[in-house]
Amino acid sequence: MTKTYIKAIIGSLVVASFFLIRGINNNWKAPSVEILKISAIPDQNPERLNRMYKTLASELRKELKVDIKYIPVTNYPAAVTAFKTKNLDLVWFGGLTGVQARLQTPGAKALVQRDIDSRFHSVFIANKKSNLPVIKDKSGLKLLKGKRFTFGSESSTSGRLMPQHFLKEAGVLITDFKGGMPGFSGSHDATLALVESGSYEVGALNEQVWLSNLTAGKVDLTKVKVIWRTPPYFDYHWVVQSNLDSRFGDGFTKKLKNTFISFNKKSDTQKKILEMFGAEKFIPSYDYQYNDIEKIGREIGKIR
Repeated sequence: MTKTYIKAIIGSLVVASFFLIRGINNNWKAPSVEILKISAIPDQNPERLNRMYKTLASELRKELKVDIKYIPVTNYPAAVTAFKTKNLDLVWFGGLTGVQARLQTPGAKALVQRDIDSRFHSVFIANKKSNLPVIKDKSGLKLLKGKRFTFGSESSTSGRLMPQHFLKEAGVLITDFKGGMPGFSGSHDATLALVESGSYEVGALNEQVWLSNLTAGKVDLTKVKVIWRTPPYFDYHWVVQSNLDSRFGDGFTKKLKNTFISFNKKSDTQKKILEMFGAEKFIPSYDYQYNDIEKIGREIGKIR
């Protein structure tokens, strides 16, 4: 026999053995491909969020050369739980949910935030029929006692945690609102709609959402107005799992961070992403920046 013929026989036996073993082992599966699963707290209209994060996922996929999938969640606690159980790898959290996620997920850390998140604000809006004036000093929040008031999600930093904190500093408790309790609309867009319609006289929401709706012509200024802007605080940020380097290769987490930071408006797609996020750029984010958020979260019982 020639060497070529012998090699051909051996090759055929190897292939046959492979399929024989595969046939015997009914549980055989092809090696899985790692997928970077991203998500975000559902703080706005689902259609907007879907468009926003799918555009981001596509750009990250191109830059990082890995498979990326956006997975929407139903509410704020669901985002924290899915991150805790490692069903999500990278999540856009608010200040409070980011702290909750990190405390429940050993090794997780803050990655990046927008330039606007280091000095973020909430706004209090009022239906004009309430006849509430513009409040120039925090002490003026006492005027809200006895009013129909709504927060956003119960776990929202800008729609609940910080507004409640500033109200408390002004001597206003949530039991002081009409009916003895505030409402919880579920999202910033919903808060705006409820106050504009008159279902609630006053509400608190993310300033960036207010401004984006204002710019888009979605606010009826004959019906609703801003009556107070909060002092600044740290808010939104991306939180990342600790195991990405072992799954996607050494240095992947750093590369992911640098990819966000490198986003700029010279690229049409990156410009669109930054505009959808209401930012000029992404900057590094650090766990310690949210120490005050953790403290306030514990005070109101959202962190135990």
